[in-house]
Amino acid sequence: MNPVNRQKRQPEDLKVFITARESKCDECQEDLGSKTWIMLAGQKGARCLSCADLDHLVFLPAGDAALTRRARAHSTLSAVVLKWSKARKRYERQGLLVEEAALQQAELDCLADEEARAQRRHRAAQHRAELDVAYVQRFAERIRQLYPKCPAQTATSIAEHACARYSGRVGRSAAAKALDEEAVRLAVVAHVRHIETPYDRLLMDGWDRFDVRASVEDAVRSVLAKWQGSQHLNQPG
Repeated sequence: MNPVNRQKRQPEDLKVFITARESKCDECQEDLGSKTWIMLAGQKGARCLSCADLDHLVFLPAGDAALTRRARAHSTLSAVVLKWSKARKRYERQGLLVEEAALQQAELDCLADEEARAQRRHRAAQHRAELDVAYVQRFAERIRQLYPKCPAQTATSIAEHACARYSGRVGRSAAAKALDEEAVRLAVVAHVRHIETPYDRLLMDGWDRFDVRASVEDAVRSVLAKWQGSQHLNQPG
């Protein structure tokens, strides 16, 4: 293959590590202490930022994707900063070392289009909100299908509570989003237990959760049977 036509490989990112233990620069022999920033140079060992010729760079913490992307593009020299996470057993990105002039230019670029990016974020938030409103409406309709005697306002209240974003409640599960009967039933049962019975008060009085559930089970079943329009209903669960 002609070398001219060979695809050029992208160079790997330079990496700087924040150490968790006492370190020493293998080039200048300087004791660096712990929590210092070093660059690993293969068989040549660890280098401090000065010996690695990176000490003129400034640190840009992770968090602003647009600013990071632009600063990296403007910076002739850059390095990814990594730190070992004991909890996750892996190195995690802390930010980027870039040239100061590149960071300043990136900040100017971001300021210039902040309004446009804010409008895009606003439109995206509106879109997500509209999707959530539609989902809550479908969930409430599904409740009314399964429990036709449940008041419409109550069905809406149950759906809004169960489907609240980032809540971790049953309405955010994949099954609930598919309007699975069991997932919807669990949301209704939770509402009845907390609103239609003395469940919360008994918990505050120090009752064991399982004992409280057993004590209100008949009351829950009675409400569900009423809303379903039947005399008997299986255990609420």
